[in-house]
Amino acid sequence: MFALNIEERLLAGDKRACARLISMLENRDEEAVSIIKKLFHRTGNAYVIGITGPPGSGKSTLTDRLTKQLRAQGKKVGILAIDPTSPFSGGAILGDRIRMNDLALDKGVFIRSMGTRGFLGGISKATWGAVKVLDIYGCDYIFIETVGVGQSEVDIVKMADTVLMVMIPNMGDDIQAIKAGIMEIADVFAINKSDLDGADKTKLEIEMNLDLNEKSDYRPPVVKVSAIKNEDIDVLLGKLVDHENYQKSTGLLHETRIRNLKAEILQLTEEELLRLIMDRTNKGGLIDDLAVKVEKREMDPYTAKEAIVSLVKE
Repeated sequence: MFALNIEERLLAGDKRACARLISMLENRDEEAVSIIKKLFHRTGNAYVIGITGPPGSGKSTLTDRLTKQLRAQGKKVGILAIDPTSPFSGGAILGDRIRMNDLALDKGVFIRSMGTRGFLGGISKATWGAVKVLDIYGCDYIFIETVGVGQSEVDIVKMADTVLMVMIPNMGDDIQAIKAGIMEIADVFAINKSDLDGADKTKLEIEMNLDLNEKSDYRPPVVKVSAIKNEDIDVLLGKLVDHENYQKSTGLLHETRIRNLKAEILQLTEEELLRLIMDRTNKGGLIDDLAVKVEKREMDPYTAKEAIVSLVKE
């Protein structure tokens, strides 16, 4: 009865039902999975924008400004702010809802801080499910703001339709880090705090890197903005919408979503297989025994792995 009630409330645009269902997903509640299975045919309408970049680049303020621009256009917006997890409570430490207090009162905006819970990719395992909940809830746009943990930020590309990379002037060695791989995931670049000295130099460095890593028929735009001063946010939003239209007109959105769904299916499968392996091997202390044998050099790690795999296959 409760499941039916939460379904009806979610479809009616009830914020509490939306929040409750995401909490159930975070707690691995099978009832929440059943609800998403039933309502999955209602997903696929929201456009997902991943916002990533180094800590201190102003991602939260920029997300706030972009959301207000979309709300002025009558769009319904969901925000998933992925924060580092507290080692004590397991909850999100930073709590972006505090930084977006006025948005939290807007009926057309849903904000949720989610802890990474030890997941190293800068995103939370429950984020995939939360995106579906917000899609069913009726959001036109969903922002996923990641932790900002460097190279592992590339995982945002597995669930976003468009990736916005937020940079700040005078980043120095961080620009070098971009060359190492992060550059390839960005569809739009924003240089925030552009009123600071060095903004033009940073823009030039990014442009030069784009010259070396140029995409075939799409070149990511680089936009200077100031989120705190609310300057050129409309220009940035225009570039994000341009990329959305480009994805849709070329059929790349379809390809992007198939790639992302493939990654999600594999992730879910890996989780379930690991759970099955742990359930079977923990009962008799098999992994502990194997680890002791490997440490004594009575067995090698590869043979230990084969012993576990053979057990699961039975």
